[in-house]
Amino acid sequence: MLIVDAGFLIALLDKNDAHHTRALPFAATHIEGWITTWSVLTEATYFLANRVHVDCALAVFDDVDSGVLQIWDVPTSCAKQLQALMRRYRRLPMDLADATLVLLAEHLGTGRILTTDQRDFSTYRWKNRHPFEDVMAP
Repeated sequence: MLIVDAGFLIALLDKNDAHHTRALPFAATHIEGWITTWSVLTEATYFLANRVHVDCALAVFDDVDSGVLQIWDVPTSCAKQLQALMRRYRRLPMDLADATLVLLAEHLGTGRILTTDQRDFSTYRWKNRHPFEDVMAP
């Protein structure tokens, strides 16, 4: 299972994105299974609707509906953990979407991620010590 960040979804669907050509070959990795959170989906669809077109943002839901992209519901009981993560990485700063992906990695027991945000995801640690494995890294 691969964790999917908003930057990857945006790069994959926005032909004008600086990372578009780098993201395209990773579209085939959906066979391994893709998973993200509602916060990430919110971020991606916001940027796609504003930078490309609302239809492009809506197309993401086709992947959700078909099961290509699974959504992990962050339990409300994790609010304190999210807050602690955002405090820990406040200098980057960490946003809510990224914090949910750290919790998702902890939930899955793996940090394999599709992201265009190498700076942040090379800094973040899940379970306080495990680095993310950036599948798209050169």
